[in-house]
Amino acid sequence: MVEFPVIFKQEHLIQMMPFPNPILLLLLLMPCVWGKCIFDEVQSSIRVLSPPDNRSSPSDWAFKEDDVKREVSVNEQEDWLTHVQIQNHQKAILQYSPSQRSKRMTRDRSNVIDKPQPIRIKTWTPRESPVLSQWETERLEAAVSDAINTVSKLLAVWRVNRKLLLSRDINKYCRFIWRNSSSANFNKCGRASDNYRTESCLGVTIPDDHLSGCVVYPHPDQTDLKVIKPDGVGIPDTDVLLYVKAQSTDKCRADSSVLAYSAHCQSNSEGRPVAGVMVICREPLSIEGFSHEHMVQTVIHELLHVLGFSKELFSKWTDRSLSSQIGMDSFSHGQVIYTDESGQMRLCTPNVNKALHTHLNTTHTDLGAPLENQDADSRGFSSHWEARVLQGSIMTAMLTEPALVRIDVITLSALQDTGWYSVNLSQAQNLLWGENEGAFFGSVSTCKRSSSFFCTGSGFGCHYLHLHKGVCQSDQYLEGCRIYKPLANGSECWKEENETGSGPEVWSGEIFRSDSRCFLSNIIKEDHFSFNASVTGRCYRHRCTGKNRYQIQVMGSDWLDCPPGRSIKVFGYRGAVFCPDKRLCHYHDTAPLSSLHKPLPSLLLLTAPPSRDQSLTQRPITGLKFDAALPFSEMSVMTVVGVSAVTFFLGSLIIIYRKCCPSRLRVHALIQSPYALQV
Repeated sequence: MVEFPVIFKQEHLIQMMPFPNPILLLLLLMPCVWGKCIFDEVQSSIRVLSPPDNRSSPSDWAFKEDDVKREVSVNEQEDWLTHVQIQNHQKAILQYSPSQRSKRMTRDRSNVIDKPQPIRIKTWTPRESPVLSQWETERLEAAVSDAINTVSKLLAVWRVNRKLLLSRDINKYCRFIWRNSSSANFNKCGRASDNYRTESCLGVTIPDDHLSGCVVYPHPDQTDLKVIKPDGVGIPDTDVLLYVKAQSTDKCRADSSVLAYSAHCQSNSEGRPVAGVMVICREPLSIEGFSHEHMVQTVIHELLHVLGFSKELFSKWTDRSLSSQIGMDSFSHGQVIYTDESGQMRLCTPNVNKALHTHLNTTHTDLGAPLENQDADSRGFSSHWEARVLQGSIMTAMLTEPALVRIDVITLSALQDTGWYSVNLSQAQNLLWGENEGAFFGSVSTCKRSSSFFCTGSGFGCHYLHLHKGVCQSDQYLEGCRIYKPLANGSECWKEENETGSGPEVWSGEIFRSDSRCFLSNIIKEDHFSFNASVTGRCYRHRCTGKNRYQIQVMGSDWLDCPPGRSIKVFGYRGAVFCPDKRLCHYHDTAPLSSLHKPLPSLLLLTAPPSRDQSLTQRPITGLKFDAALPFSEMSVMTVVGVSAVTFFLGSLIIIYRKCCPSRLRVHALIQSPYALQV
């Protein structure tokens, strides 16, 4: 192996071979429909109910005297459950006067468990749901179950022992309400409406068994009451009730890219959502290219919206973190959104700030996480992270292939800052995008310069996680910035089926295996062509030898050390392979899914699939090539062969398209070829 200090420049990536493969170009240009998130549109149409003010609050927690006197150690923040208890105790100490605390300490503790527990999310199939086939039912239930299991490992709440009962809308069941503030029955119902039947949300009728009763007070100052409807039996062992139905709704039919949508409908007296509806579009459940992982990812995204990642709830977030209670980084109720000097709307809360500062490696004060402004209303922001800055996060507006999407610490920190949850940050997945890039990373003014994450032009390279080959592109959420997005078809280096068997392109040295990754390269076999190839993304095997240390293997070569940030030559080849820095063997959880069509136990427990035999003897492989400079004579031959091949494959393009695009369905309907973030 010979090392030499060649650093590939970005402009090299736009060099194209004199005569690109026509089949390849058709596959690359084949449109995969853009998806869009409609959560904000749906949520804004929902009237959210909460318990009446005169009802007892589930947050009326009580504490023992020794709980309040207990000293709090900062080191205990590392323990998930202990951390939440500390938050609770500190809140009791600081919020109430000594007399109030004494009163609270003697109250009955029977209703509330004083230690946070993993959130219990119960699903319910509405009676309006259509009858699904056994295949559709199994797919739906498996995806929802896996998504809920994942979220339950991330979030904990203070449980209430009593059964969950949802509220009724007093403006619906009541004909008039006592409005005299001096009356004993102020804001209570005076007479019931004859037309009232029940409650509904997003087309779902809520059963009476899930609802509290209706009571009227005929006289404004007398305690006599009349029960119109008794309390339902309630839902036991439940912190959040999620009504799930799979149906081909008008919203699904209006936009084929919509995979699912959701909204929360009820909250408790603390403001925490306790009930919501999720609609899964039925069509994707029955397609041949159905992906369990894509559906799980979509349900997780929608579920996090329902649980609180919503612009309709930002103003209701309250800081109950330990740091704020000891006088650090506290924020006022409702003051969480601000506009920076460039006009970017940002979510500025203590834990989000801390997580973003750590991620970007900046000391910029009050940075705040930027919110997406596309598809925003008059307020100028949406319920998603800005794609330029937090590409690959589970809460960006467009999700892609599950292997490229992370349940990141910034998103979990936002949920922690709601004040409703204790968050298990140890389960966060590493987000490589923008790591250590500074406070101004992802701004429109800086992203148009070539960097290790953004690209210029329209050439070919590698997605920034190096699992896929990519092409430099922009989209509606990037606002002119360009990144390497995975190709519409056959871009996965780790999928062996992307090999095309023996053929005329073995000169590239590519190998498609479960341990293969994308590398910028222009190597070409010495005995093949006389012209040099252009720099592009190529698939070679890799194996880790340490943190940020690895070896690669090209077709027919030994395992070669590949020093991060440098380039190497390969015996028997002309050109060089560039070795990316802090991308491979850097984090253990950056690995492809073992299969896009088989259920996995948990998104958070993904590990790299076992590689195939490490033998140096390889069968001839051909993959997608974009860079060879061919002699004129060979180009002529390829022209004839290429045109014939195009004719042969025209009939199969529709099939390829149907397999490509449906499998790219993402959040609320995100369909596009997997994200191509770049290196």
